[in-house]
Amino acid sequence: MKKSIPLIIILLCVFFSCEKEQNPFQIGKQHIGLLTDSTSVKNLKTIFSNDSIVTFISGDEFTGSKNTIDIYEKGGKKLLALTPSRSLDSTSVIDNIQIIDPRYITDKNISILSTFKDLTDNYKISRIDNLINSVVVTVDDIHASFAIDKKELPANLRFNMDIAIEAMHIPDSAKIKYFFINWNNLN
Repeated sequence: MKKSIPLIIILLCVFFSCEKEQNPFQIGKQHIGLLTDSTSVKNLKTIFSNDSIVTFISGDEFTGSKNTIDIYEKGGKKLLALTPSRSLDSTSVIDNIQIIDPRYITDKNISILSTFKDLTDNYKISRIDNLINSVVVTVDDIHASFAIDKKELPANLRFNMDIAIEAMHIPDSAKIKYFFINWNNLN
């Protein structure tokens, strides 16, 4: 019996040390790598300790504008653009994340290199908004909004913002211009 206790302890240590490590580029419903929907601005230095954090401060907190926080790799490549819920507040949580680097990928392999067909094959489209220069496709399942440039649409749909654009109007080959993860309604 005395010999089995150390063996059990060793086996438990091995089992718990084999726990899967979080992929820093994996996008989930409530996380992007180690960044979660409850991460505050003050925690960014810990989460992105190997990266550079650049904060633009507009200089006037009374304007109501949000201050974007850009995350860069040490080599200078931009990864993400984060928008906190409140300006100039280190306890503020992150509301929106613009995905810039193509290595960030959803659990269904959607990235900024994906097409509209990739998106519709893997997620249920919740809403399509017709904007001036782009169409925004919303997927509530992962709290994401995908922008597609109107240049990807047929000519008769590019200039009229009053047209209700539906999924069948967007070509399968239309490329995702950029996308956002929106956590502002969760907190």
